[in-house]
Amino acid sequence: MPHAPQDVRTFFITAATWGRRSIFRTEPMAHLFLDTLQRYRAQGKYQLHEFVLMPDHFHVLLTPAPDIPLEKAVQLIKGGFSFRAKKELGSNLEIWGTGYTEHRIKDATDYQQHVNYIHENPVRARLVDTAEDYLCCSGSGKWETDPTPPWLKP
Repeated sequence: MPHAPQDVRTFFITAATWGRRSIFRTEPMAHLFLDTLQRYRAQGKYQLHEFVLMPDHFHVLLTPAPDIPLEKAVQLIKGGFSFRAKKELGSNLEIWGTGYTEHRIKDATDYQQHVNYIHENPVRARLVDTAEDYLCCSGSGKWETDPTPPWLKP
């Protein structure tokens, strides 16, 4: 069965750690997650538009590649990170809570609201004063991301 056209396949995804444990407060775990996120982006599995990694959860705005179902894109992120954490960091922790939440982006306004939410998440949590100060977020300007999909530009 073919996937939906790309112009309806941009999603806001949220997933939390098992028991909402703050495992991403440790630098090795946070760096490995961000590397995993960037690695699958570089492999063309999805376009990564925006993201934030919080101590116990993450949010991403992504568009899966045409041949990748959304479920597979999320599995790559969560499962890929879990596999690497066990192999590279020797972690035996249960990392992820079950499932994830998804919201299909409807239009340019919806997209911008979710960009703002991602950028302001660490500010609202009082981790930093400005989004630019939070290094585990695309709002810091320190990470490669993909541009806003053309169909979601104002």
